[in-house]
Amino acid sequence: MPAQANVKADLTALLERKDFAALKRYLEPWLPADIAPIISELPVETLAALFRASSRELAATTFAYLEHAGQHKLLKLLNPEQAAALLNALPPDDRTAFLNELPLDVAMQLLSMLTPDEQELAKSLLAYPEHSVGRMMTLDFVAVHPAWTVRQVLDYIREHGYDRETLNLIYVVDEEGRLIDDIRVRRFLLAPPEKLVRDLMDGNFATLAATDDREKALEIFRKYDRVALPVTDEHRKLVGIVTVDDMLDVASAEATEDIQKLGGSEALDEPYTTIALSKMVKKRASWLVVLFLGEMLTATAMSYFEGEIAKAVVLALFVPLVISSGGNAGSQAATLVIRALALGEFRLHDWWRVMRRELAAGLALGLILGAVGFLRIALWSAFSNFYGPHWPLVAATVGVSLVGVVMWGSLMGSMLPLLLKRLGFDPATSSAPFVATLVDVTGLVIYFSVAYGFMRGVLL
Repeated sequence: MPAQANVKADLTALLERKDFAALKRYLEPWLPADIAPIISELPVETLAALFRASSRELAATTFAYLEHAGQHKLLKLLNPEQAAALLNALPPDDRTAFLNELPLDVAMQLLSMLTPDEQELAKSLLAYPEHSVGRMMTLDFVAVHPAWTVRQVLDYIREHGYDRETLNLIYVVDEEGRLIDDIRVRRFLLAPPEKLVRDLMDGNFATLAATDDREKALEIFRKYDRVALPVTDEHRKLVGIVTVDDMLDVASAEATEDIQKLGGSEALDEPYTTIALSKMVKKRASWLVVLFLGEMLTATAMSYFEGEIAKAVVLALFVPLVISSGGNAGSQAATLVIRALALGEFRLHDWWRVMRRELAAGLALGLILGAVGFLRIALWSAFSNFYGPHWPLVAATVGVSLVGVVMWGSLMGSMLPLLLKRLGFDPATSSAPFVATLVDVTGLVIYFSVAYGFMRGVLL
């Protein structure tokens, strides 16, 4: 394939010459998913001209891969007939996602361009809750009846299967449209032509409800490892299917949202490069203010131990070392627990296992860091008098404090996400910076309490 810059130049040159036959031949080898990112960087006017010149099938398929903002700009430059053709050709799930991103008045205007059948379908999908399975499903599936023969099923697939979303699974429904099984298409290909569908059924299938949250759907897809799952209503009637390509988008969106929250920010609703600067600042400022106020408690705790610091100034040297170690341990634990929760590796009722595991891990990590801290002070004291004659007490204070602070940080980092989950909040909001800030304050209390225990009557 030619380089991206060359492709844009070639397309522009062909459009300027109005050599539409050569343009169609040039685009023919490209897959829509490959050409869409390239042509999306063309000026909108050039992109509109390209869509006018290309075949309706290629234009509709490529349009589905463009960013929503690019889709909206493009539709504005096309005439009503061309815009209507693109919208009607979009897969129902992709069209629902596109319309959902638009202001209500714009979405209603575009809805009016659809054919009556497509308009009714679009409205029915938009009626479901925003992040529900119903918004993502498509009605492009193949359903058969248990009394049919394999030959009838294959004939039906040949006649009606061309524009279906997937043919990997064929759904079996009764006379009322209730789902009773799903069968892989290879079973039909390998079975005798006169065999009945009911003889291929095993009654083993998984379903989604149209009102299910997309995170729940993602868990079910992972559990059953399917390329598509049927969606049923409250009466078990088959109303649509959700395919794995939509789930990949959901997984990407959920991971992006969690990572942004773990970084100490609200989740961005738009790509980083296109979100308005004012909107991004607003989403980041709220958490920064909360974290800043939290860190002010660290200053308050320091002032409380001002007398101890004045008597043993050497203690102040290790404050950043001790509290940052606890914060780092807490951030590690929070990240691991949040991800394990997202993957369904354990449930909330297993909190005691998590706590026991993190206490053991925190103890081991604290002993490692405590030993390093103790040896560091001992080595420096062997060649200098920097820590004074009571350096063993200083080293013991730092070593023991590190054990306590790292254990506490690991415990807080692991339990806080579970507490938030139990209260109905997103555990990712217990971000690494938030855990670190919380552990900073309590780490100071642990550090100076240990120092007072070791140095009382000597330096304090």
